[in-house]
Amino acid sequence: MVSDIGHRKRALRAELRERRSTRTSRERDAATAGFTENLQSLVIDLSARSISCYLSARDEPNTRPFLNWAEAEGIRILFPVSREDGLLDWTVGEEQVEVEGIHGLPEAAGQLLGPIAINDVDLIIVPAAAVDEHGVRMGWGRGYYDKTLGSMEKSPPVYAVVYDNEFVDEVPHEVHDQAVNGLITPTRILSF
Repeated sequence: MVSDIGHRKRALRAELRERRSTRTSRERDAATAGFTENLQSLVIDLSARSISCYLSARDEPNTRPFLNWAEAEGIRILFPVSREDGLLDWTVGEEQVEVEGIHGLPEAAGQLLGPIAINDVDLIIVPAAAVDEHGVRMGWGRGYYDKTLGSMEKSPPVYAVVYDNEFVDEVPHEVHDQAVNGLITPTRILSF
């Protein structure tokens, strides 16, 4: 039996996917410029020398210009790699080679470092469907980041990347859903 919370999450995710898919290229380009500037500012403000960040898919907030900047700045980047057991592994990637992950999303290719490699970063940048005013993050339903964040030895700051209209009053959440320390939108950096 699926809970009422599960139904509410699915409905909100469907609405958010639809909104993302209907953005014009002009809207996406403007948002990308804002995301890049704000992610750069966050990394500089935190003096982060090692980060984890996802490779964005087509309708996600575009992290690629930011990742190019971070690489040029000599910042070590760990990229998530989905595993069949529901955990995330990590890689630094090899010469910007991408593969299709087990869920059809882009992932970096390279030597796997193991799930605990994430413990050594200064900042974690995660995708999200929405984040609410309490810092509760709703992902896309597979639980990879909830498992990772819930099992970490250390707790570096965790920031979700969402469009402005995906910062909402409240998201439906369950016990396993992990909160974030802040969010990045095209127009702001917000810490909780």
